Amino acid sequence: MDASTSYDSYLILKGLHLLGMVLFLGNIIITAWWKVMADKTRKPDVIAFAQRQVTLTDYVFTATGAGLIIGTGMWQTMQQGLDIHNTYWLNWGYWLFMVSGLIWAAILIPLQFKQAKLAKTFQNDQPIPDQYWKLNKLWMGFGTLATLLPLLNIYWMVAKPLT
Repeated sequence: MDASTSYDSYLILKGLHLLGMVLFLGNIIITAWWKVMADKTRKPDVIAFAQRQVTLTDYVFTATGAGLIIGTGMWQTMQQGLDIHNTYWLNWGYWLFMVSGLIWAAILIPLQFKQAKLAKTFQNDQPIPDQYWKLNKLWMGFGTLATLLPLLNIYWMVAKPLT
């Protein structure tokens, strides 16, 4: 493979990596915004619709973005001969992303499913159950943490500090 082909594949992977980051972080932030705004209405039909969309957009955009980030990141790391465990900025980025992923898998997704199940029972004339609001507080707290961790990766990705 000549130098221009190598550089072209680097740019393609970098572009796909950035696309993954935009899909992943963009969806997380926008989904939280829509959910918060829907919850503020206190209208069961609006909240139920938003809750369904939170789950759907996580499948479509967050998962796709995460897959692109992981796939292209690993591919670039191998292509450039970098050791993820001995490259300071890669190691930090890897662990921040993994911890965020664990929070999503272990806490946030189960909370979303519980909220979505509850949202199916909302009736326009009746109050939203207290359990929904308790789950919502947990979702917002852990969701904020799970969003801040990959946002920190922007620093590691751009600055690439040695120590």
